[in-house]
Amino acid sequence: MSKKNKFGFDPLTSDQPKPRSRSVGPMGAAIRDTAENLTQSTEAKVEQRRQNAEDAKIYRSALEDGLMLVRVPLAEVHTDDLPRDRLDLDAVAVADEMEELKASIRARGQKEPVELYRAGDGRLQIKKGWRRFTALSQLLAETQDDQFATIIARIAEDGQGRLTRYIDMVEENVVREDLTFAEMAQVAITAADDNAIEEGDPLALVGTLYGALHKMKKSYIRGFVTLLDALGDDLQWPKAVPRNVGIDAARTLKGQEADVEDLRLRLRAAATPDAQNEVLKSFAAGQGGERAPVSPKPPRQKFEFHIGKTKVTARQGECRIVADVDYASLPKARLQRAIKAFEDALAEGGNPRVTQL
Repeated sequence: MSKKNKFGFDPLTSDQPKPRSRSVGPMGAAIRDTAENLTQSTEAKVEQRRQNAEDAKIYRSALEDGLMLVRVPLAEVHTDDLPRDRLDLDAVAVADEMEELKASIRARGQKEPVELYRAGDGRLQIKKGWRRFTALSQLLAETQDDQFATIIARIAEDGQGRLTRYIDMVEENVVREDLTFAEMAQVAITAADDNAIEEGDPLALVGTLYGALHKMKKSYIRGFVTLLDALGDDLQWPKAVPRNVGIDAARTLKGQEADVEDLRLRLRAAATPDAQNEVLKSFAAGQGGERAPVSPKPPRQKFEFHIGKTKVTARQGECRIVADVDYASLPKARLQRAIKAFEDALAEGGNPRVTQL
């Protein structure tokens, strides 16, 4: 009997060929992997581009808001647009505190950034950090070292109003209680004289500039505004005026028909800060018609000056000379001649005989 079925083929047996495999071959697998990788890579690139765009937006926003720190060449920074909030900047520039700041920067670098803004002419101007800028400038001039040729800064690119810049400038020092009442009053007077500020009354500007201070402190500042406005440059040492003395004198100026011209004349004759304050005390006590005794000018405790790049500090029994010179490498005889010429000049009180070192 035939084993063929009605369709005419034999039944399948184990020795017949197996059905053809439909699994993916090496080439197909490679193509499929490449396609999957390409899809994943494209998605990753799209996500990376999106993240880059978001980061760039955040960076631009932070830069415009002055939140980014950048290095700026000192030569591109200027200080002539905004009046500073300190009196007698020349004295600050050569004070011992400036030398201490320079020593700190020399040893550890600039740790605190300054704040700059871009003025109407496009130049970068100092808003906060005049002392740090001055210290770096002096270090660069003294050493010619490029590490002091740049300054770490925040730059505000937005169009801040000029009054806001005044407020930002004084805010740092006021928080540190680093300004005298006379200096704070002078800022208000200077701002009132600024043509770019609408408010021309320094007394009114005190509330705007120092809005965060207690009302009593603002009252003191207004008192010193009255004092400085009335006496001008005849008040030779405004920073030395004690708070109560200044407030009492200002109250007298406002409360009666005081002889301001006589007061100014007596202040011009004052030879020392103490003598100046005695004049103000007598004026406030109603003794304006009597000339307060003016103390003889005592010798100064210390003063400093520069000759070229040489800094000289003079005090009782000491004359300190600091210069970019290795004095230890000079011949002893040359130093002795120099010191002898120095002593001869002091003894004679005239012009010293020039000795070439």
